[in-house]
Amino acid sequence: MKQLRHIGFRVLNVTPILFLVSILAFLLGVLTPGDPVEAQFASRFTPEQLDELRATYGLDRPLWEQYFVWLKNLVADGGGLSLTLGTPVFDMLVPPFLNTLILTVAGAFVCVVFGTLIGAVAGIFHGTWIDRAVMLLAQIGSNLSVYWFGLVLISVFSLQLGWLPVGGMQSRGGGGFGDLLEHLVLPAVSAALISMLVLARFVRIGVIREAATDYVRTFRSQGVPLRTVYRRNIFRNIAPSIVNVTGLEIGTLITGVFFVEIVFNWPGIGTQLVNAVNGKDYPVIQGGIVLVALCYLLVNLITDVIVDALDPRLRGA
Repeated sequence: MKQLRHIGFRVLNVTPILFLVSILAFLLGVLTPGDPVEAQFASRFTPEQLDELRATYGLDRPLWEQYFVWLKNLVADGGGLSLTLGTPVFDMLVPPFLNTLILTVAGAFVCVVFGTLIGAVAGIFHGTWIDRAVMLLAQIGSNLSVYWFGLVLISVFSLQLGWLPVGGMQSRGGGGFGDLLEHLVLPAVSAALISMLVLARFVRIGVIREAATDYVRTFRSQGVPLRTVYRRNIFRNIAPSIVNVTGLEIGTLITGVFFVEIVFNWPGIGTQLVNAVNGKDYPVIQGGIVLVALCYLLVNLITDVIVDALDPRLRGA
């Protein structure tokens, strides 16, 4: 029961943040220079017809009233209507958003698995050439552009070796789950690169710190195998840090996913938002920002709950 109250308290803390995000998303659309209706329809409609369209979209009302109308549309009416297609915003955004979630989850999996593995190897062999080589590669890799790295992966593994597809989400005609996994490999690795290497550094530091503690020396003096100490004690103690860093890196991962979608022609929300920006379709941009922010807040909420479950000392803190 105490844990449920703690989760409810965290949900209440997220609510005002989401409200603030909605205000910022709304202002981003209405305060952007230029008239969205005129930008879309000036060449096709008369000034009188443009005024009618502004009234249809509520753009002739005071700013505060426009916000509450937009908020009502966001909650109850599918996010309002797209300026370019005239269809509900969420009908346009939800399918590509789900595709983005698939890529984000795959990227998070690569980040956690390989980031933990790389950091653990560097920490276990601290001070050796293996540690120095791993950290050198991590330093170089964390400064690479996700966009450029994606192009390199395509050049090597798709064009030269022919092992994996160049882009897209599935082959022509569809090939089932296995085909989806083949298309996921390169974009997931590309999107996870920076977050994976950041996590690796944190894991390395955690392993080194835990290995130097008194309880590890005590276990070793009692003849407990080093492998057992790492598995049962060290990795268990740094697990909350791994989850916490992963949650914090989700923002970087989502940003990387947006660029990766363009490189790999992945039909996600990043591509949809780029098209909306080019077409000055502000309702779609606003709805996309709210969806991404909601996803980020939910991930951080879930991260907090998992960290509390892994480390009971943090409950109620």
